[in-house]
Amino acid sequence: MKTRGMVLCLALVGGLAACEAGPPGVEGPDTRLRLDEDLRLQPPRQDDRRCWHRWEQPALFETVTEQVLIVPPVFDAAGRMVTPAVFRSVTQQREIRPRRPTWFRIPCEADLAGDPAVFTASLQRALKARGFYGGDISGVSDSATRASVMAFQRRLGLESDMLSFAAARALGLISSVAQ
Repeated sequence: MKTRGMVLCLALVGGLAACEAGPPGVEGPDTRLRLDEDLRLQPPRQDDRRCWHRWEQPALFETVTEQVLIVPPVFDAAGRMVTPAVFRSVTQQREIRPRRPTWFRIPCEADLAGDPAVFTASLQRALKARGFYGGDISGVSDSATRASVMAFQRRLGLESDMLSFAAARALGLISSVAQ
């Protein structure tokens, strides 16, 4: 009787582990997708700039703490330590990547296929379904919508509130055949 109860319990726990949080049938962002891979360091052609956004990619720093020897250890004639070494912690920030202007593709008017307010409402619905947007579906690109776009894109490597073409495609708002 005990083993049968344990089997039922394990089956229940295994079934619960397979459940995902969130609305059924709606997937979160594909974590394999990296929006920062679409960044360009050079501006696009002048006639194509309306479909691109200039963004200042922030500098990337790391904080490094090292132990620096201040006083070396002192040993006696037999090789035993008489006085231990004295160290001091030194913390520095090092720039790994400098700040630089970059460009990324954004949806053009032709990609929106109609009224921009309808596209924005679809964007809000897509972000809401994935848990990134909590506001009303208004069709207005307000600060809550832009913050949601930034939160979605940040998880994919692009920290900008301007919707990128790749993010719009990942949200299912633009056909993957659109170029």
